[in-house]
Amino acid sequence: MYFAALLARTEDGWEASDTELDDVETLSDLADLAREASPDEDTVLVLIEQEDAWFGVVRIDGEEDPRIYVSDAAAAARSSYGEILLTDELLGRDPDDDEPDLDALDLDGTEDGEAEDEEDEEEAATAGPGELVPHGPVGDIQILDDLGVSEKELKSLSEDAVTEIAEALGASEVLEAVR
Repeated sequence: MYFAALLARTEDGWEASDTELDDVETLSDLADLAREASPDEDTVLVLIEQEDAWFGVVRIDGEEDPRIYVSDAAAAARSSYGEILLTDELLGRDPDDDEPDLDALDLDGTEDGEAEDEEDEEEAATAGPGELVPHGPVGDIQILDDLGVSEKELKSLSEDAVTEIAEALGASEVLEAVR
């Protein structure tokens, strides 16, 4: 089960809106959707969560490039919404190169493409060139530092991360209203 919400910071506090991502195909589309939520170019957070698997935070500050954090890239890569967030830049890949940047990935040490276990074999069988993604967090770990959520806190969030982030921001009531 997925949940996605926009939190827009205004002079009166945070405003939340439930958002439908069915028409969003790229990170640029997502950024445009977020910018529409805040005509004054205030900070907008897009919070996406797949229950018990991964969560992502996209931060839009005016016309600046989006900042992204994904809690588990490998889990997100198996999700259509996660694929929107896992850009080549975020994963350390050259978009013109069919081969992944293996130095940027945390490899498991197996030889000759052997997988560690059946799950890894299944992932390796479905992954094509340039589709390898690391297990664990990727992106801007300091994305919420200035809003009161430190790196350490972000990394330690549980499966209900969106609620925990909203609580830390003082926006839990507005988020629950759209949940």
